[in-house]
Amino acid sequence: MATMTSNASVAIAADNTKRSQEPLYYQEQDNEVALFEYAYNHHLPVLIKGPTGCGKTRFVAHMAEKLNKPLYTVACHDDLTAADLVGRHLVGPEGTYWQDGPLTKAVREGGICYLDEVVEARKDTTVVLHPLADDRRILPLERTGELIEAAPGFMLVVSYNPGYQNLFKGMKPSTRQRFVALRFGYPESQVEQDIIIKETSVEPNIAFKLVELAQALRRLEENDLDEVASTRLLIYAAKMMSSGMDPIEVCRCCLAEPLSDDLQTVNSIMEVAKIYFDA
Repeated sequence: MATMTSNASVAIAADNTKRSQEPLYYQEQDNEVALFEYAYNHHLPVLIKGPTGCGKTRFVAHMAEKLNKPLYTVACHDDLTAADLVGRHLVGPEGTYWQDGPLTKAVREGGICYLDEVVEARKDTTVVLHPLADDRRILPLERTGELIEAAPGFMLVVSYNPGYQNLFKGMKPSTRQRFVALRFGYPESQVEQDIIIKETSVEPNIAFKLVELAQALRRLEENDLDEVASTRLLIYAAKMMSSGMDPIEVCRCCLAEPLSDDLQTVNSIMEVAKIYFDA
């Protein structure tokens, strides 16, 4: 998959090439594929809500590949500006020229623009999405005087983790109600095991133990952990275990340490891990 990066101030990935290798793997959990396809076919923007590492970004990449559409992914953050999304004037050897941002490129080309963790962006930045997220499907470019009508294949997708919502970082109701929404969670045990095996080729008994450990840690969330063991972390752990690394050390570096900075909590997680992996 080809990846291009522009504007150092914002992480932007664009995929405009067809895959020559095996298609991107994604394990459907509910009916999200059909719902996404319906939204695409009827020009509806999509909001995906779910915890860290549950597969939101993988799902969007999978759907872009399935629909054969270019995908522009923007990792949102506090310093993201409207210009980072729509574009800006730059100075080159031949003078000043306009460079489209990822949102504008997707609008012109009829691609998918995916804003990951959209609540991290400033509210004055996300306002630029409003005319694209209703039946107008237009993008005004004030700096060039253009009014761009979205190409037929254009789709706007945003995501965020509801667990991070607060008074200062949350999507405005007036913005949220412009989207159809999908809620993601961590997969059921057997599905999560299948995902880990498919992604890492780890032995099924290792995948089983990792998922059982994750389930135990997820039950601790409300009392002891700010975050839980994500499917992404389990895949990291499975990759390291399948290469022959000591499972206990892997549990420390892939699960305990990423989940907490508190040494006592890390040690508590390791005690739970030893129940599943201590020889």
